[in-house]
Amino acid sequence: MTDGENGLPADPDCFVSLEDGDEVEIKVKGSRFIGQALHADSEASALERLAAVRRRYHDATHHCWAMRIGSPGRLRERYDDAGEPAGTAGPPILRAIEREAIHDAVVVVTRYYGGTKLGTGGLARAYADAARDAIAAARRRELFRCVTLALECSFDDLGAIEAVLARSGVFVRDVQRTFSPSPCFMLSVLASRAAALTATIRDVTAGRAAVTRRPASD
Repeated sequence: MTDGENGLPADPDCFVSLEDGDEVEIKVKGSRFIGQALHADSEASALERLAAVRRRYHDATHHCWAMRIGSPGRLRERYDDAGEPAGTAGPPILRAIEREAIHDAVVVVTRYYGGTKLGTGGLARAYADAARDAIAAARRRELFRCVTLALECSFDDLGAIEAVLARSGVFVRDVQRTFSPSPCFMLSVLASRAAALTATIRDVTAGRAAVTRRPASD
């Protein structure tokens, strides 16, 4: 994978999400399609955002949606046609999200039926167009794939470890320290650099420091 602007290798730990976008609306043969792309960092959050849209447009005919949650390698995708003919709403919305390589987002397209049937092809195009416009209306944000390392050491090794962390500031995203009864660190580290950092810490402490990778949360 390369960066589209300069051809350099893309950051393997960086992926793209979005901020909440403005509502967009298209009209097709009397039907109104209202789309919105929303940030959601979990399935529960996505369903809460969907519920809020349903409450706001409680009298709408359909609330069709798709979500794409998680970092690369841990993606979960879901969609719902919400009463429209199978495959005419949820999948086109999901494809619009996938086309832009967006993560941690839910796109909801609300339809007010206008009295004229659009056919399966017309429905799929309308939902795809509303989803595409909704995604275009949302600002992008960068997220980073990180892992958590738990580090325990002696006070004798504390200086060496702090020196390693100072040199590693670019890819150590967060450090939490406690010192009772002995130094303990919780490190949030870019996933692709975790193994190298672990090896360096073990090297500078001659294996005395204990470094444990914490399981990722869903």
